[in-house]
This record gives sequence, C-alpha cells and structure tokens, in this order.
Amino acid sequence: MESARLQAEEKEPPPGVATTGPGSDTDIGFRMLVDAIEDYAIFMLSPDGRVRTWNAGAAKIKGYAADEILGRHFSVFYTAEAVARGWPRYELEEAALHGRFEDEGWRVRKDGSTFWANVVITALRDASGTLKGYVKITRNLNERRRQTEALRQSEERFRLLLEGVEGYAIYMLDTEGMITSWNIGATQITGYRRDEVIGRHFSMFHPADDAAAEGPDRVLRIAQAGGRYEEEGWRQRKDASLFWANVTTTAVHDEAGQLRGYAKIVRDMSERKRLEELELANRRMSEFLATLGHELRNPLAPVRNAIGILQKDPDVGPTAARCRDMIDRQITHLSRLVDDLLDIGRITSGKIELRLAPVDMRTVVERGIESSRFHTDAREQRIDVDLPAEPLTVKGDMTRLVQVLHNLLHNASKFSPPGTAIAIRATRQSRSALIEVRDQGRGMPEHALEAVFQLFVQEDRDTNPTDSGLGIGLTLCRSLVRMHGGAISASSTGPGLGSTFTIRLPLAEPAAPVRPMSPTSRRTSAARRILVLDDNRDSADSLAMLLEINGHQARPLYTAEAALRMAPSFQPHLVFIDLAMPTMDGFAALRAFKAIPQLARTIFIAMTGYGQEDDRQRTAQAGFDLHLVKPLDVSQLGPIVDGAELAVPSDAPWNDSDDAGLHDER
Repeated sequence: MESARLQAEEKEPPPGVATTGPGSDTDIGFRMLVDAIEDYAIFMLSPDGRVRTWNAGAAKIKGYAADEILGRHFSVFYTAEAVARGWPRYELEEAALHGRFEDEGWRVRKDGSTFWANVVITALRDASGTLKGYVKITRNLNERRRQTEALRQSEERFRLLLEGVEGYAIYMLDTEGMITSWNIGATQITGYRRDEVIGRHFSMFHPADDAAAEGPDRVLRIAQAGGRYEEEGWRQRKDASLFWANVTTTAVHDEAGQLRGYAKIVRDMSERKRLEELELANRRMSEFLATLGHELRNPLAPVRNAIGILQKDPDVGPTAARCRDMIDRQITHLSRLVDDLLDIGRITSGKIELRLAPVDMRTVVERGIESSRFHTDAREQRIDVDLPAEPLTVKGDMTRLVQVLHNLLHNASKFSPPGTAIAIRATRQSRSALIEVRDQGRGMPEHALEAVFQLFVQEDRDTNPTDSGLGIGLTLCRSLVRMHGGAISASSTGPGLGSTFTIRLPLAEPAAPVRPMSPTSRRTSAARRILVLDDNRDSADSLAMLLEINGHQARPLYTAEAALRMAPSFQPHLVFIDLAMPTMDGFAALRAFKAIPQLARTIFIAMTGYGQEDDRQRTAQAGFDLHLVKPLDVSQLGPIVDGAELAVPSDAPWNDSDDAGLHDER
C-alpha cells in the first residue's frame, strides 16, 4: 500500500513547477531532463524525509537503484556518527525554517564507501504554505576535496620547508610591512625568536639612520611598483650588531591582482663583504708596493750610474775604491730588498714575471749554494752536494730558480743546529729533474707539512720567538715552482728528525742547434748616438756620463720638448725615455718621436721604476723596443746598446743585411 501511495505521489508534479495539468508535456519534459542528469543526485523527499523520486545521477553517485531506495529514509546516506547526533533531522528542520539549507560533509554509498558531498536541501510548499516535501541535490566533491587537500598539504609542506630553511631569513609581511611569518633561518641571522617579531614592522632590522631616511618604506614602494626589488646594505641584529645583507622583496598579489603583502628573503653576506674588502685592500696594497718600488728605484738609478762611472775610473784611490765598493754592495742589497718587497705584492696578485730560457739545474744548485754561504758559514754548517755528471736542463728563469734554492738553503740553515750538514741532491727521474734539500734540524709534525707553504705561516713561531722572518719564503718558493710547471713538497719523520724539501721540474726538450750568425747579421760595437730623456737630472746626467765613458755619443735632456727639437738633426740610434715626466710623459713622447721621419730606424727604450708584467705589456703595446727597470744594471748596458738583446722584429730596418751597425755616421 505504501509503495502504491508513493508511486501515486510521484505522478503529481512538484509544487512550484509550472504545468498545464498533470501529465502535461512541460511536466514530462522536466522530469525527463532531471532523470537524465548523471553528475548530480537530484531526488525528492517527503516531509518526514523519505525518498520519493530518484534520478540517474543519484543512482550513479550513491549506488542504489530506484526500487532499492524509494520509500527509505534519506538518513541511510549519512555516517553513523552523523545519524547519532541527529544531523539528518537538523538539516530538514533548517530547510523548513529558512527555505534552504546547504552543507558539505561525508556521505555513505550503498557499498559502505564514503565520499565528500555538497548537499542543498530546498523546502517545497504549496500555495497555502503547507510543507509538501523537499528537493535534495547532492554533488560528489571527492576530486575537488582531493585537490584542495593536496593543495593544503603542499602549502603546509612548503610552509614547513620555509620555516626549516637555515642560512636564509624568509618571512612574510602584510601590506603595511608588519611581519606575519618567520623561519628558523631568520632567527639564526637576526637573533630574534618568532614571538619577538610577529606583528612588528620590518624596519626594526634597519639601522637607525636608514629608518630615519625612510629606507624601509621606500623598499615597499619600489617592490609594489615593480613587483620585485633587490638591494644590499647593513642590517641590525637583536644584539645591535650589524651585518651586510642581500635582501629581496617581492610583492604578493591574489588572483584578482590585489596586493596581499610582501615576501622577504635575506642572506647574510658579511663574509663575502669581508673578502671583497680584503681583495680591495690587497689590490691597493699591490698598487702601493708598486708605487713604493718605483719611488725607491728612482733615487737608486743615479747612485748606481755614479758607481758605474767610478768603476771605470782607473785613478780612484784605495780609500775611495773601498767606499765605492761598499756603496755598490749596499745599493745591491737595497735593490734586493726593494725586489723582495715587491714580490709580496706579486704573490697576492699572481704577477711574478718569468724570463724563460734553457737552464741547467746543476748551475742553479751551485749558484744557490754560493748565495747562501753567508748564512751557512756563519753557523759553521757544511753543504754536501750530489750532482749528476750529465746536464739537468729545464726551461726556467735562472734568477728565480736560484732564489728558490737560496730560500730553501736559508730555511734549512736557520732551523738546523750549528755545525750540522745540509745535503743537496739532484737526480733525473723519468722526464723530471728532482732537487732534494735535506737538513738535520728540528723537523716538522705532519700537520705542518702543507701549512708551511701558506703565506705568513711559520712553524713554532710561539715556541721560538727568536726566529726572524715574515713567513713568505716558502710561499714564494711554491709559487715560483708552480709557475715553472713543477711541484714542491715537504716531508719529515717527525719533530727533531730533520726535514726534506723536494722540487720536481719538467725537463726541457732538447734544444735545436743554434745557427751561426752570418757576417751581415752580426752587429758591431761601433759608437752610437744616444739621447737620454729623464726629468730627473741626476739620473739623466749619470747615465749619459756612463755611456760617454763607454765610447758613445750621449746627450742628456730633461724635457720631451727639448729632445724632440734636437732629435731630427742628432738622429739618435737609441733613445732612453723615462715614462714618468711632467707635461709630456714617456708614452706621448714616444708617439711624437715616431712621427719624425729621420727616426724611422731608431730604437726606443722605456725606463721606469715599474717592472710588473702588465707594465711591460703596456710599453710593448705602445711601441717601445725594450723595457728597463730602474736602477739599470750597468753590466747590461753594453749588450743593450750594441743591440745584442733588443727584442726587435727581424724585419726591423736596422736588421737589414746592408746595415749591420744600426746607423752609420752620416
């Protein structure tokens, strides 16, 4: 009877649906439309909540066929917990009271599985206001809930990730610049805990003078206008200490383009800032040392020239000769000190120049021993030498390699007891030359074997304060050996058992036979016409005097203008030009000289106190034929003036076969 009643009621149109009568075309079309919908469960309930109609979507979503559900109470779709707390009854009461009720929650299918549903219940009343039942529409929101939950979990993971990031301060601001989130990296960098910053303005991290200048507000304005703003500057920690920070501020907008706040990422760049400042200080120190060397070398030049003049004078008395030789030794020593001072700057900038040529390491060892005699003889130490009979030829800089041996022997002498022996052994090993310097000194612990090559490091400095030195000798040794393509290492069996330093250098390829110079290419040592241009009168006069004593015709001039006036008629074979002159420097003077047709074959030599590789490259690019560093080595003047060491292209005019002597007198 109940089933028949329900079926009869189903034939009645729902209240509120326009019809032209029961069973009208409009009513039938509407019911067919509802029945065909599969994505929504649409069905009617009686006033007491029993199912009266059932569409295809309801069968699909809930799993019941129409004959399985019609007449049953709709609470069958709710979880036991919801039924126990009277939720189905509450939904109908609210729909009856307000006309409509919407909810989301778990619902139960026929097979007992659950799904997340959006439910809308609408009360149906007739014209008199009598409740006739309810229309219920249910949507399966499982997929949307899954996506929402996935998004929530993703956001939660992202939040936890950001909060756990160390080394970066990552936090959010609202539109007014108030802090709304805080991660562990922010605590590490600034020293503030989360509860100490949330709700405060981010200007708390700016130094007082920055905040006074409206720096923080300016940052937000720029970020809002451009979307993102990156800057570097000083920031303040909780303890008031400052750190150098890289700060990125990004404006955050919602889907509608409305500003929601700002994301801040802060990195502590104090260490990078310190390294940059250190690099700048090193660069300035290198520049200062180069300038200092130049200024020291300038006054040494005329003194060295004067000594050369005195050495040419046969009538110098014994007392004057002793004084002359003493000055010569001290000038040599002072020049060496200037070079050592400049080496410190070259080490840090990597600008040590090598003059490579075939070098026999046996000769290097012999010269290194000779240069170290002063130290070893003073301590009554013996040097035992073991050299091979055949040459050990490497491609290297003789002076620098001797310097390496000298430093190693000095180091061995310094840290060995008086009266002990220092052993030097040179051998060939495969394609390498090995040089070993072994002492009987205090030795080294294992941790020091690598550290001793670091700049300014001295082993046992605290326990042996009487040991003098700056700790640059072994650093320079390693730099020079590596520049030669080799390696240097230290070994020791322990404290008190001596040390051994081993140098390994690649052997040079066999040299090609030297072709004898033809008579037409051999240069003569005829007298030259020479201009000496230097604004330092003592330097110009002394060099000109030295050249005159050697049989040349030299003219000292103190301004480029005077030299340029004399040059066309004098037609010098060589011109020595000081680079640092007032009014017109050496480079400008060179350009003016080269514009004079009569000087087409003249050799131009730069004189300067600067001797680093970039200085030499600059003069070469400017067109100078040779770069000499003050004070000039008197012993080299002869070969230079004779043209034997001038690095001039083979097609230079003075190298033609019909002009073997630069210029003949005209």
